[in-house]
Parts: sequence; C-alpha cells; structure tokens
Amino acid sequence: MDARQRQLLDAAITVLGTRGTRHLTHRAVDEQAGLPIGSTSNRYRTRESLLAGVLTRILDTETSAWTHLAANLHPIDTDTFATTLGALVHELTTTGRTRTLARLAIFTEAAHQPALQQQIAHRQQDLATWATPLLAALGAHHPATALRLLLALVDGLLNNQLANPDPAFDPTAAIATVLPAVLTAQPG
Repeated sequence: MDARQRQLLDAAITVLGTRGTRHLTHRAVDEQAGLPIGSTSNRYRTRESLLAGVLTRILDTETSAWTHLAANLHPIDTDTFATTLGALVHELTTTGRTRTLARLAIFTEAAHQPALQQQIAHRQQDLATWATPLLAALGAHHPATALRLLLALVDGLLNNQLANPDPAFDPTAAIATVLPAVLTAQPG
C-alpha cells in the first residue's frame, strides 16, 4: 500500500469514525484528506471498492495490534494476558476511538455485502492461526471456542464503552473475571 492510498484510507476511516456511513462519500474523503476532488474516485471507483479498501486498512491495523499484544506475552499467564488485552481494549476506546467506530460502521455494512463478509472471515482465520495456540498455552480446553468467546467479549466491551462512555472504564477487570470461563468453555 503506497502513501497516497494510506492517506485516502485513513481519511475515509476518519469520516466513518466521526460522521458515520451515510457521510462516507468520495468527496468527503477528498476533503478530509486535503486532496483535490476526484482523488478518491480515481483510486476507488465505487463506494464498494472504497469500503473494501477501508476494511483492509482497518484489519491491517488490528492485525498489527494483536501481533503486538502477542509479542508482549512472554512468559504467558492469565494475569498478564488480561492486563495486556485490557490495555489494548482501553486504547481502542480512547486514542483509537475513531478507528474503532469506523470498524463498527464497516462491520455493519458487511452485514449486507458478501465481499466484505469474506474479507472479515479471511482475517478472522488469520487471527485464529496464531491466537488459538496462544489460548492453548493459557490452558484453553478448546482454543477455537475460547477465541470465539474472547472476541465476543472484546467486541461487547468496545461496543458498550463507545456507545455509553464510562470515565472509569476498566476492561482489564472484566477480562480477568470472564477469562477463566472462556478458557474452560466447551464447544457448542
């Protein structure tokens, strides 16, 4: 991805995260990026291609965040995992708030666009490739199930904090409380 592409996609993320999906237009992205009108449509001819590009950029950023999370977990134990994941969730609702709101907006769009659904499914499989062994190392009885539940917990924490911000938000406590049940969960 070249610098101009990143500039356009980051501008689109800002539009999505600050104004919502109805305001995501090629013109709005051009204005947000400070580029001449037509710059976005030259790179992304349709709204669908723009959304696909934004989703790729968001998922690349998330993959980087999860990779960073995994790199900071040696040696691995449940307390360190809960603290590290809690810090990531906190960051996603504070300094990463706009990007997280954009993620939620584009995931909502994906409910109606099979191509976006496929992108998400592919990246979730990539995440599972390295996250399930990590959860197994934490003692998960069924790592794939644990991952699914853990992602649901993270998404729930993010959604609640973004929709109804709590100044005393402490995701670490919630993660530490739920983590033992996640690690011992049975498939089903």
